[in-house]
Amino acid sequence: MAATIETIPAISLRSPQGEFRNTAYIDFNNPENARAMREALRKVHAQLGTEYDLVIGGDMVRTKEKIKSLNPAKPSEVVGIHQKAGAEHVEPAMQAALKAFESWRTTSWEERASLLLNASEIIQSRRLEFNAWMVYEVGKNWVEADADTGETIDFLEFYAREALRLSRVKTPVQLPGERDELLYIPLGVGAVIPPWNFPFAIMAGMTSAAIVCGNTVILKPSSDSPTIAAKFVEVLQEAGMPEGVVNFCPGSGGTFGNALVEHPKTRFIAFTGSKEVGLDINQRAATPRKGQLWIKRTVLEMGGKDSIIVQADCDLDAAVEGVVASAFGFNGQKCSACSRAIVEESIYDVFLERLRDRVARLTQGDPLENKNTGPVVNEGAMKSILEYIEIGKREGRVISGGARANELGDGYYVQPTVIADIAPDARISQEEIFGPVLAVIKARDFRHSLEIANNTEYGLTGAIYTNNPEKKEIAKRDFHVGNLYINRKCTGAMVGAHPFGGFNMSGTDSKAGGPDYLYLFTQAKSAAEKVTR
Repeated sequence: MAATIETIPAISLRSPQGEFRNTAYIDFNNPENARAMREALRKVHAQLGTEYDLVIGGDMVRTKEKIKSLNPAKPSEVVGIHQKAGAEHVEPAMQAALKAFESWRTTSWEERASLLLNASEIIQSRRLEFNAWMVYEVGKNWVEADADTGETIDFLEFYAREALRLSRVKTPVQLPGERDELLYIPLGVGAVIPPWNFPFAIMAGMTSAAIVCGNTVILKPSSDSPTIAAKFVEVLQEAGMPEGVVNFCPGSGGTFGNALVEHPKTRFIAFTGSKEVGLDINQRAATPRKGQLWIKRTVLEMGGKDSIIVQADCDLDAAVEGVVASAFGFNGQKCSACSRAIVEESIYDVFLERLRDRVARLTQGDPLENKNTGPVVNEGAMKSILEYIEIGKREGRVISGGARANELGDGYYVQPTVIADIAPDARISQEEIFGPVLAVIKARDFRHSLEIANNTEYGLTGAIYTNNPEKKEIAKRDFHVGNLYINRKCTGAMVGAHPFGGFNMSGTDSKAGGPDYLYLFTQAKSAAEKVTR
C-alpha cells in the first residue's frame, strides 16, 4: 500500500456542503475530457503489476500464496499482485478490528462522517485515475467506469449526511417528567464481501456505511477486483482512518471467507454477489458458534433475472434503446441488467427488427478505446456464458451474436446476443446468466406480460414501457421487484433517488443508497431518564 502507518493523519473535521446532490457524469465527447482520460490511462498503466499487502491493524502482511488480478481485455497483463489471506489470517484480522472498535465506536458521528467526506474529496481529485483502474481491472468502458466512480462519491457524501441525521433522531413522544432518547449504536466487527462488477461503488458503499456507524470491518474484496479495493483503503488511510477500522484481506471465499463468516465475534456480514453464495452465507451465519452472544445480521444483495415489459402503446424506439442499454451496458454483467424483454405480440416482430438493427450498431473492443461493449470479467465467466448461449440456441432463435468474438484477440469477448421466441419457463428465461445475453419472450397482453415478469425466483429490478396510466399503476402494485422503472431502462440506480435492493431470492431488500440503509449497520437503544426538579 502507498501509505504507511506513520504517515496517516488525524481526521480533519469537515461538514457536508449543502444538500446532497448526485455527481454529474463526465462528457467524454468533449475532446479535453477524452484527452484527460487517456492521460489517466497512461498514468495507471505505469503502475500495473504492483504488489499489495494485506492490511491488518497496523501491520502490512505478505503471504506465500498470491492473487493475480488480470486485465480481461488482455489476460497476459497483470493489473495487481495481492496477498492471499487464508483461514489463519481471520483471527489476527478479527483481533485488530475488535481493538479498533473499542475507540471507533465512541468516536463522534461528526468525526466518522468527516472521514467519509475527506475520502470523497480525495476521490474527486483523482476521479479519472479511479476510472482507469476499472477499465484495466474489470473491463469497464469510460462511461461505465465513470458512473461507478461517481456512485462511490455519492455513497460517501450521502452516508455522511445520513449519519449526521441518524445522530439527531428523536423519539416520537416525550413523556412528561422524562428525557426520552433513541440512540443508534454500532453493532461491532463486520465482514464486508463485495462483488467485482461494481468494484468501487458497492465495495466502498458497504464499507463506508458500516464504518460511519461506528463499526469496524474486515474487507474481503473479490479476487477479480482487489486492486481497486486496495486503492480505496489507501484513500481511507490518507483521509485519516485509524488503524484497524478497515482491515484489507483479499482471499478465497471457501477458506478465509467462510471462516470469517463463522467466527463467533463476527457481528454482521454485508455481501453482494450470487444467490448461491448469499444463501450459503445466510446459512453459516444462522448457526451460532461457541462464545457467540448475538444473532448475526446479514445484509445480502444477490442475483436477478430482470425483465422489461414492452407494451404496444409505448414509444417503441425508446423501448428498444432502454432494452439495449439495460441488456448490454457493461456486457450484461449487472444484477440489474435486463435479461428478458417481454413484448406484446402485436408489436413483437417490429420490435425484434428494430432491436436487431440497434444491437448491430454496438461497437465492441478494448475498453481502452471506449467501445460500447468490452470483455466479460474472466475465462470462467466467458465459458459459462457461451454454454448458456448454446442452450439458448436449442430453446429459441438467435437474431444477434451467438458466439465468442474471436476477431478481438485473446480477451474474454462474447458477442452481444439476442435470442428470440423463448418460452417463459425456458432455462435462459429462468437462470441468471450474468453476461450479454437477452431472451425475448412474446406475451398475449399486459396481464400475461406481468405474469411472465413475476415467474422467476428473483425480484430485483424491472421496467415497463407504456403510455397507459392504468398499466403504470398496476405495475407499481403488481410487478414484484424492489426497483421498478417506468419508460426508462432498468439499470443505473442513482443514490438517494432509487434506493436499491430486491425481493425474493434477490436478497434482503437492503435499499442501498436510501434513508433506511444505515439502520442495517446499527442497533437502536432507548434511554429514558426520569427528570427530577
